[in-house]
Amino acid sequence: MKIAIIGAGWAGMAAAVEATQAGHHAIVFEASRAVGGRARVLNSILPNGTPVTLDNGQHILIGAYTETLSMMRRVGVQAETALLQLPMTLLFPDGLGLRFSSWPTPLDALAGIVSARGWTVADKWSLLRAATGWQRQGFQCEASTSVTQLCQGLRPRVIAELIEPLCVSALNTPAGRASAQVFLRVLQDALFGVQGGSRLLLPRVDLSELFPAAAAHWLTQQGGQMRLGTRLEAVVPLAAQWQLDGEVFDTVIFATSASESTRALENSAQVAPDSIANKIWQWTGVTRSLQFEAITTVYAWGAGAALPHPMLTLRSSSAGATTSSTDAPPAPAQFVFDRGQLGGPPGLLAFVISASTGERETLQSQVLMQAQQQLGLQLQAVQTIVEKRATFACTPGLQRPALQIAPGLLACGDYVDGPYPATLEGAVRSGIAAVHLATADLRSSGGQ
Repeated sequence: MKIAIIGAGWAGMAAAVEATQAGHHAIVFEASRAVGGRARVLNSILPNGTPVTLDNGQHILIGAYTETLSMMRRVGVQAETALLQLPMTLLFPDGLGLRFSSWPTPLDALAGIVSARGWTVADKWSLLRAATGWQRQGFQCEASTSVTQLCQGLRPRVIAELIEPLCVSALNTPAGRASAQVFLRVLQDALFGVQGGSRLLLPRVDLSELFPAAAAHWLTQQGGQMRLGTRLEAVVPLAAQWQLDGEVFDTVIFATSASESTRALENSAQVAPDSIANKIWQWTGVTRSLQFEAITTVYAWGAGAALPHPMLTLRSSSAGATTSSTDAPPAPAQFVFDRGQLGGPPGLLAFVISASTGERETLQSQVLMQAQQQLGLQLQAVQTIVEKRATFACTPGLQRPALQIAPGLLACGDYVDGPYPATLEGAVRSGIAAVHLATADLRSSGGQ
């Protein structure tokens, strides 16, 4: 097939690689002049005048992201050097918290729970009892259950120091309104799935270099095409094919954001026959019903500033968190990363506020105060990046848009229907699944 892929983010480039390896001819259209989508890089300057490259957000991968790791290796990325591998670690600046061992899965989690610093025997037992129950039930629960409801039998410290940080980092939705079923799926894969599934994989290179840029280079070497700086306003049905930008394609895969895909598809519905237009309107209706969460990343710098570990969990007063008293000053960030230990310049830290609310300037000043109080560091702001529609709100019973929109017309991205929340793994898996569905459609229609 000749496949058009609209969008050169992680989902789109995964689809392009998968399509090419399946013997199809893939052409990727991207409105901007760079690949990566929302996982893009920005140029900035440190307070000491040093130029620096920043990601538009700090991402964490884990060992359970099998498709992402496989896709990286396919295009020549050496994961062993591009990613810093650590045991699952949720340590606070005071040294309390959880750190898994290097034992095989799931013994690594068991050892981490038993040795958790600051936890009582009752804390540890409540988590072990709950985890055993989740495993016995096949990591399944009622679709309407929230993470808070799922974990109501856990002790407050376990919820504050494990469940809430894990939930907000994986689902970018506070535990009180996050889907327990999706959360359980992530736990299942990380703690009881592949060996090393719980290991943290922290990027040592920028997010474009980590996969999309390498995939674009690989694609062109394999005969595919990258058409950057090309914005497509609509696709036009042409018998059993699709026309866009003056070319005819057997399949079109939208790999842009939910809002951008909806905009272009609604334009397409205007020129499509009713049989196709109705399917498009149904898909865009579901997509428009999605709610979105913001992620704010505050980059800050201080001469000689460093953390004892590449990543620390912070005691946060953000939405849904129970780690701070009501009279404490606002402390919005849940995590901080030492970019100096991750391939960046010394002294540069990245503070992450998942499910963030509030104005950029306010959040920035609150984070600088949080750094002083919890880390003992006087820092200067470098750049604060707010992605207002970073991820969809992963709520209980959420209906997500399907991969297939109409015959020969598909969508992929971290927001489409699938078992994972809005993560890089979810994006990659959706790109692969879209190509598999397109190939299956070709076979069922009698194509070769």
